[in-house]
Amino acid sequence: MKKLSRRLTLTLALTGALAASAAAFAVAADKDLIVFDWSGYEDPSFHPKYVEKDGDSPTFAFFGDEDEAFEKIRSGFKSDLGHPCSQSVVKWREAGLLQPLDTSKIAGWKDLNPGIMAMKDLATTSDGKAWFMPWDWGDTQLTFNSDKIAENDVQSLKAFADPKYKGRVSIGDNVDDAYALASLAIGLKDWTKMTDEQFKQASDFLRQVHKNVRSYWTDTTDIVQLLSGGEVDLAWAWNDATVQSVAAGVPIKSKKDTDEGISTWVCGYVLFKDAPGNVDKAYDYLNAVNDPEVAKVLVKDWGYGQANAKGMAGVDQAVLKEKGYDNVEKWVDKTLFQQPLPSELKLKMIAEFEKIKAGY
Repeated sequence: MKKLSRRLTLTLALTGALAASAAAFAVAADKDLIVFDWSGYEDPSFHPKYVEKDGDSPTFAFFGDEDEAFEKIRSGFKSDLGHPCSQSVVKWREAGLLQPLDTSKIAGWKDLNPGIMAMKDLATTSDGKAWFMPWDWGDTQLTFNSDKIAENDVQSLKAFADPKYKGRVSIGDNVDDAYALASLAIGLKDWTKMTDEQFKQASDFLRQVHKNVRSYWTDTTDIVQLLSGGEVDLAWAWNDATVQSVAAGVPIKSKKDTDEGISTWVCGYVLFKDAPGNVDKAYDYLNAVNDPEVAKVLVKDWGYGQANAKGMAGVDQAVLKEKGYDNVEKWVDKTLFQQPLPSELKLKMIAEFEKIKAGY
């Protein structure tokens, strides 16, 4: 699902299994812990207590999307921790890539948001085993240039398919966000129950949107540049696209109250089955990012929520209001939660989205 945009300089190509892949890089630090992550999450402000205890940041390796990460791990790349999002956890677990978490070693496990923890087959399975520590969560939402587009013209998500926005639209090169948009547009809030007819309707909607797309963005850096540079005026984007565009002085607004609503995702960390590093340091890292103080950074600087409810409770109310987290319940009835999808349906979406982007 999702990637941050604040990039540190990527200086070293991965050795071993990743050496052959020009798309993957590593920032080398503590050699005893490798974190396979979205670019941007290497920011030390997310794990200060790890550095304090272990002397340096972990080594980070990066992926562009979760399907890419899945294939790399399945092909033999070794890492200790990974950072998938809600819709991919079941796939990774069923493929035998993960080992259960020892929650007794995770400080604040009981402070994790009850609503997130209640999502079926996400953090835990019916046998009581824990596989996933939720950490960051946020929304994919209609985002627009308020100097170019009147707000009442984008009250509906169907605006993405309106011919008057031809060449002015961008959505993520991300099958989950794309089908979340399409599901909402056809009136479906629970995509796990998508019928064959609804799948066709959603895919047809994305074909109409494709006619208007100037560019499919790959990360927040891309969409912020597209919006800030005036190349696109209407986007389906994550929270931090608005936060960073506004910080750059561009009149970009996000709109949660469209007729059809928004999509909410949650991402977090997993422990790989064949983790080659120091497992104690893996838990040091989980404890560091789950520290309640990190919520202040995650919300204020990035526009995302922390799954640690205690952390969110400690964020200044003015900041929560500014970033849209002061009254989360307000949006629940118009939210598509990106819950884990049945494997067959996810594979159908992947195949169809590739055809749509190719113009078929």
